[in-house]
Amino acid sequence: MFRKAMKLIDIGANLTDPVFRGKYRGKQAHPDDLVHILARARASGIVGMMVTGGNLKESAEAIRLSREYPGQLFATVGCHPTRTSEVDRHSNGATAYFTELRQLIDANRDVVVAVGECGLDYDRLHFSGKDVQNKYFERQFELAEATGLPMFLHDRNTGGDFVRIVRENRSRFSNGVVHSFTGTVEEARALLDLGLYIGINGCSLKTEENLAVVKSIPVDRLMIETDCPYCDVRRTHAGHKLLEQASMAGGWAAPDSKKKERWASDSTVKGRNEPCMIRQVLAVMAQLHSISEEDLAERLFENTKTVFFKDIELQ
Repeated sequence: MFRKAMKLIDIGANLTDPVFRGKYRGKQAHPDDLVHILARARASGIVGMMVTGGNLKESAEAIRLSREYPGQLFATVGCHPTRTSEVDRHSNGATAYFTELRQLIDANRDVVVAVGECGLDYDRLHFSGKDVQNKYFERQFELAEATGLPMFLHDRNTGGDFVRIVRENRSRFSNGVVHSFTGTVEEARALLDLGLYIGINGCSLKTEENLAVVKSIPVDRLMIETDCPYCDVRRTHAGHKLLEQASMAGGWAAPDSKKKERWASDSTVKGRNEPCMIRQVLAVMAQLHSISEEDLAERLFENTKTVFFKDIELQ
């Protein structure tokens, strides 16, 4: 039976991180290899990537990258919960900060596909306190309402606050995904009840409980991501044993991996996740849902296109 080529969209790629330019903790360890990373992504079946905007500066950089690689990269614009403490430090105040985010969106509607990354993160309150996170999460619904864009959302250990705030503001945005989901079955159900989608990456597949949660989520409400350079599928993760059982559709195999000190253009870097490794996440998810990787990829692509790329043709 003839099958169309697999098409995937990585909804969460932190490609503004300096490690994708060969720089680690401020030091250049190897040549800028973004072009090689994007080529491996294309070879793995990825036809589009959402470059995460974590604050005002990163959102502008995500847009710049999207302009540099048109049709392959797209941007989100927003302020991550752990970065919300910088809003009040803006030279012209919080209102100016959000005005500038809005201006970025309005001037780049052809490449900006979502408001975010935004939400709440109570695991890292040392970066930004609860009150500040809540205050500036609420402000980002204004951006979604004004622009009509869907939302790219973050929820980590928030004890119901995230769901409550989203429920109170649900009429203000069209749709959205809660990415990098690591919560319980009950938390997933609450998000699904709000009509949201759930994004899965390697961090979503660490424990047996995680696997049970992913298995419980209907395929028509899932999306897939790497959250690179983080959240790879590691040998210590519960999901890895399923990866070992996978056949890898189309004969895809993970590229060789080398330490950054032994960098080679045709290899990934140990400890640096990258978009092509989405195929490992796909393989584990397919095992959990007892369907082929090809069928799952097709469903995930349609889910993502419906929410974020409705009027954009991805090749």
